[in-house]
Amino acid sequence: MLPRRLRSALAAALAESPAVALLGPRQAGKTTLALEVAKARPSIYLDLESEADRAKLAEPEQYLALHADKLVILDEVHRAPELFRSLRGLIDAGRRRGQGKGRFLVLGSASIDLLKQSSESLAGRIRYLELAPLDAGEIGRDRLEALWLRGGFPESLLAGSDAASLRWRVDFIRTYLERDIPQLGPRIPAETLRRLWTMLAHQQGGLLNAAALARALAVDGKTIASYLDLLVDLLLVRRLAPWHGNVRKRLVKAPKVYVRDCGLVHALLGIEGREGLLAHPVAGGSWEGLAVESLIAAAPGGTEAYFFRSSGGAEIDLLLKRPGERKPWAIEIKRGLAPKVERGFHSACETVKPLQRRVVYGGVERFPIAEGVEAVSLIDLCEELGGV
Repeated sequence: MLPRRLRSALAAALAESPAVALLGPRQAGKTTLALEVAKARPSIYLDLESEADRAKLAEPEQYLALHADKLVILDEVHRAPELFRSLRGLIDAGRRRGQGKGRFLVLGSASIDLLKQSSESLAGRIRYLELAPLDAGEIGRDRLEALWLRGGFPESLLAGSDAASLRWRVDFIRTYLERDIPQLGPRIPAETLRRLWTMLAHQQGGLLNAAALARALAVDGKTIASYLDLLVDLLLVRRLAPWHGNVRKRLVKAPKVYVRDCGLVHALLGIEGREGLLAHPVAGGSWEGLAVESLIAAAPGGTEAYFFRSSGGAEIDLLLKRPGERKPWAIEIKRGLAPKVERGFHSACETVKPLQRRVVYGGVERFPIAEGVEAVSLIDLCEELGGV
């Protein structure tokens, strides 16, 4: 098992909360992480995609009461959202007996229904954690190039060849579109959603233009908004909000949009290998997306993420405001080995007045490139941001 940054946070959450929801896209490693953490305590695992395991929960209160002294792991819980009502009563009964912590660990895709059910039934009893695919801060320097090409889903990253990795990602996309998303409720034509997903990959890191997407797909703007909401809710797409402040400059108000896993970007665009990636127009946006996801994942929980762009050309690729800090970190993202800071970055920093200024680049050394601005590798900045 590859070490996951979230492991210590998951163990701490189980020690402090009766129920923990570990949410994330399929195949991100939720089950593996849950079973690894469960080794330290008596536990029972139920896969709700299994008919046999679902049958055990025909009378959930009776069955789960038999395992009140164990951590119960409920995988693919979105298949049985009605369970949350039962969990509430079991948690409250356990609290009265002095069994108030670490009772249930529920795993599932971050569907709207799942969040709605758990928030209505388990308010004050559940903590949410998000497990994204592997990021640069988790895999080390030796695998960084493979991570950029193949993305962070473990099966894709660790495949025996680039071709095998691509086949896995193509199958993953098809399965999500044809099976998983319909199971989660929305009835959306698979081909329409694929086209939208592919368009977003082509525009990786670009400003959202819902009207243009609607015209291209021959649907209305509300339909695009609902499709995009679904992809965001399933942790497959990120909307990065623009920074807002009381300044005199005209600021861009549209969010930037990223397909969250760079390997899926390349699969959607048919990019097979490193040479094809380096020659493709999406290379810069793909690297930026990898950096954005890795840095957000590495920052402490509760960190706020934005970008800055004004109508006059001032721009900062990523602003991260960590908990307890009054000002954000300003981060510019470059793919090359000789990074330079543009005038627009300096102009934006004069407005935002960030706490730190960093330029992520493709090398490994750390050095100053302007007054108060340091160039740093992606992995090193992940480590720096993770420190409190």
